[in-house]
Amino acid sequence: MPLKFKYATKQEIPAEQQAFYVERDGAWTLDADGVVSQSKLDEFRQNNITLTNQLKKFEGIDPDAVRQLADEKRKLEEAAQLKAGEVDKVLATRLKEAMDKVHAPVLAERDALLGRLSAIQIDQAVVSEATKRGLRPTAIADITARARATFKLVNGVPQAFDGDAPRFGKDGTSPETLAEWVDALVSSAPHLFEANAGSGAAGSGPGGVGNRSVKNPFRKETFNLTEAMKIEKNDPALAARLKAAAV
Repeated sequence: MPLKFKYATKQEIPAEQQAFYVERDGAWTLDADGVVSQSKLDEFRQNNITLTNQLKKFEGIDPDAVRQLADEKRKLEEAAQLKAGEVDKVLATRLKEAMDKVHAPVLAERDALLGRLSAIQIDQAVVSEATKRGLRPTAIADITARARATFKLVNGVPQAFDGDAPRFGKDGTSPETLAEWVDALVSSAPHLFEANAGSGAAGSGPGGVGNRSVKNPFRKETFNLTEAMKIEKNDPALAARLKAAAV
């Protein structure tokens, strides 16, 4: 009996086959490499048919000949404008074409750099905030990928979005903050954080360690060199979180 690709619920999967399925996007899907759903195959096939039909419209057309005709048309239009005394219009058109050729790669590079800068700023902000909650070092790539899919820089500040719509925080009127977003992840994705992240990770409270009453030895108000060195030696990960919380 062939394995079915997807089940709506785990209960529908035959008991002897349940080990072969994983939960994805609210359904139970066959855990196999290179396998896609029939709907995806149908979509791919339909896209190929549509593209093929579109390409048929251009059969027998020589691209070089089309470009040559377009160039000749432009020259005729310029000649008519020059004959009518519209020299300024011809010069303006040529200048715009030349500037577009120069500016296009510059603008593309600028947009790429802005995108990288935005990603870096979002990464730094979310890692700093999540470290206070006990982010595991191995989870940095995961949480930054999640953040980039949710946050955009607005006036230099990361702001959460659902598609193009701003996402609001707990009060329903203010934009969701990074702190609120990370707090939600502590509950929904606890594997990203140390085991004590929910109640004992480094936080921004008076003690510097979330809900624990332990004083942060790296904090200016509660600085204790002996305790700080002890934590550095016995638990470097906790030391890193406490240092981040003390800033």
